[in-house]
Amino acid sequence: MEEDRTMAEVEDILAQFGSDRTRLMDIVMAVQHRLGHVSDASVGLLAKGLGIEPVEIEDMVSFYSFFDRVPRGRFRIRLAKTAISHIKGAQAVAEAFEHELGIAMGETTADGEFTLEWTSDIGMADQEPSALVNGVVLTALTPSDVAHIVAALRQSGHEGGLPQYPPHRTQGAALPKASVQPGLVKAGPLLSALPAPGAVIGAALAMTPDAVIAQITASKLRGRGGAGFPTGMKWRLTRKSKGKQHYVVCNADEGEPGTFKDRVLLSEFPDLVFDGMTVAAFALGSSQGLLYLRGEYAYLWDHLQGVLDARRKSGLLGKAVGGRRGFDFDIRIQLGAGAYMCGEESSLLESLEGKRGAPRDRPPFPTEHGYLGQPTAIDNVETFVCAARIMERGAAWFAGMGTALSTGTKLMSVAGDCTYPGVYEVPFGITVNALLDLVGGSDAEFVQISGPSGQSVSPRDFGRQIAFEDLSTGGSTMVFGRQRDVLGIILQFADFFVDESCGWCAPCRIGTTQLSLAMAKVVAGRATRADLTAMEALSHTVMRMSRCGLGQMAPNPILSSMKSFPEAFEARLRPEAFVPRVTLEQALQDAVVVQGRQPVMEASA
Repeated sequence: MEEDRTMAEVEDILAQFGSDRTRLMDIVMAVQHRLGHVSDASVGLLAKGLGIEPVEIEDMVSFYSFFDRVPRGRFRIRLAKTAISHIKGAQAVAEAFEHELGIAMGETTADGEFTLEWTSDIGMADQEPSALVNGVVLTALTPSDVAHIVAALRQSGHEGGLPQYPPHRTQGAALPKASVQPGLVKAGPLLSALPAPGAVIGAALAMTPDAVIAQITASKLRGRGGAGFPTGMKWRLTRKSKGKQHYVVCNADEGEPGTFKDRVLLSEFPDLVFDGMTVAAFALGSSQGLLYLRGEYAYLWDHLQGVLDARRKSGLLGKAVGGRRGFDFDIRIQLGAGAYMCGEESSLLESLEGKRGAPRDRPPFPTEHGYLGQPTAIDNVETFVCAARIMERGAAWFAGMGTALSTGTKLMSVAGDCTYPGVYEVPFGITVNALLDLVGGSDAEFVQISGPSGQSVSPRDFGRQIAFEDLSTGGSTMVFGRQRDVLGIILQFADFFVDESCGWCAPCRIGTTQLSLAMAKVVAGRATRADLTAMEALSHTVMRMSRCGLGQMAPNPILSSMKSFPEAFEARLRPEAFVPRVTLEQALQDAVVVQGRQPVMEASA
């Protein structure tokens, strides 16, 4: 019976994770993998086994887009819906899937085999259109590929039977669950002349923990996630905070649309990432590290676990790391489940503890009260790679690159209307123009720096620098040519924040929706100057009143584009003092289509 199967599976999963409440993310993932969805029965059994209320599980499950409370298709096809995928033809691919499967987006086939839906950016902006099929990544899709993909799934009965797109993939042996191309186009000092195994750890162990922190501080390394907090200061604050345990957390929840540099680092340079985490652990006195891997990168799981296993065998993880008695350190990978919010550090901590990824109030900050209430240093993938190279090459080497306030190099994820999309390692201080020359984007009309939450840059500002003191960025660089509709792209960014708002606070929940509606009115050519004034005022209110970084940054694309492209807005304005957002005629259009006739009063007239 189904009830008996559910009970047996849940009991086995709870035993596997020791009925640990903090592992609820992993527990629910296992339930969904085995049973297809998280049923009411499984929620009740989990709650009983963990000693918590069912509502706690329902609260967590409802937050993440990769968890299902009702059955879906055996094959879950998720197409990336982003500004880049749109200009690369994602809509045509979606229509081909709809035709082949006989369903619309968001629906499941009658036989229960396929569910087709949109999803947010999956980290493949350089290889769009892209899709996830039960976690398997397909890239560079065309409408002509669709029939072959569907046929292969029907014939094989499992995602392992998928044909590879593009056929010339290069990561087959190492990454069997993806058709992802490597992505690194230009390596610089950070990713060239790599250290020998153990060299980074050996260099750190030759110092005291305080000396390690001093080296990081002297290098002037700042966090590569975009905020730019000094890494040495973060490590020092974490080290001096009192706690039963100190934790090192790597934020690999690379969810900002257009960003994929961490994907490249985790694919091609994982040892540098783990070296950096281990150096931090030695400096902080930590025995436990956690790497939070976004759910869209689940295909990297086996690859990364293999690297961790190899490091344990070689003495670079586990007991007496690097031969140093008393320095025990290991790393666990926590998989996310599709939530943009978890890129924010306090939301990530909540997720690591098996909760919904809602932001925490600060203070206290993670350096004092982080994972499980203990002092925690959270840095992103690129930051740990930088820390590893600083240990090996020295602070002066790193500080000698870049600018006075932005030392070192920066990894830029570049995609869109350019000849050579991919990851570029460039010195801080490079201009937008120089970057466009590298990537073959000299015909650009619009560059979005640091994703939707960043800044819109017009050609007259292409002389600006990529640096914390000018254009601060986590790495996303979207290039749009002259043929693109600037305001249409900004509307897509506004819609993105509507989808990703956690709904916790009213300014963000309501404000992002109102901004999207206001921007849609502009794009439709129905806005007045008063509408622009109101939209700008609302943007500032949302920024000022929202609880966390998502809401505070959500108005950025609108405000930035109003400043950079005033002529684009001016061209769409109506001269009237007031134009309603919706007219009676517009409101009746859906009914007219369904009924196949005009309203009776109009017809009789």
